[in-house]
Amino acid sequence: MGDGRIILNQARFQLTIERLCRQLIEVYDTFENTCLIGIQTRGTFLAERLHQRLGEMVPEARIEFGKLDITFYRDDFRTREKPLKASTTELDFLVEAKNVILVDD
Repeated sequence: MGDGRIILNQARFQLTIERLCRQLIEVYDTFENTCLIGIQTRGTFLAERLHQRLGEMVPEARIEFGKLDITFYRDDFRTREKPLKASTTELDFLVEAKNVILVDD
């Protein structure tokens, strides 16, 4: 876990969200057949912010949003002293044949 240091202040974080959204718009344009999935747990916070801002920037786009738990697939799964606590996966749609934007911290 982190040590509580601030890496980006609020203004710089907003600028980062804005830049990421603009880059995604350049690549996916209308976001047709595209979904945004955040990796539990901290990746979902970033994904939610991106999803919200993309909705404001491209209101006609319907970007499906979900959360994916990868607890038991982590590379440090067996090296931790404390047992890992799983989160939930929330995908109310099929990802087959979709453009998947996977977001992690």
